[in-house]
Amino acid sequence: MAVVGVADTHAALWYLYNDPRLSTVAATFIDQAASSGSRIAVSSISLAEIIYLIEKKRVPANTYADLEGALDDPDHAFSEVPRTKSVVRFMRDIPRASIPDMPDRIVAATALHLGVPVITAGGYIRASAVHTIW
Repeated sequence: MAVVGVADTHAALWYLYNDPRLSTVAATFIDQAASSGSRIAVSSISLAEIIYLIEKKRVPANTYADLEGALDDPDHAFSEVPRTKSVVRFMRDIPRASIPDMPDRIVAATALHLGVPVITAGGYIRASAVHTIW
């Protein structure tokens, strides 16, 4: 199945929980991917970031399990993409000054590696040269 986009952590969670903060454009893009049998990648760094957010009590304790369940469901639009050396190599193409946050930079590098846009509301990623959907 083709991967057509990479969801940033917040975009993945907002889609998973039907949060109104997810833009209509982003939600429609993910819905269309799901209905066409395509996938939206979720970087493994997002899973690590969710653990951090749970520990800081910024998201509910069940958040990790919920996203993991979606990733394990073969009928869900989301598919995990590991952080590989190929992805890390693409970080060199993203100036640290344009995307200073390491998880965001890895998500953006994942999108560059796959040749697809990032689904994000993140200002730094959207202001960078990386193709985004929001």
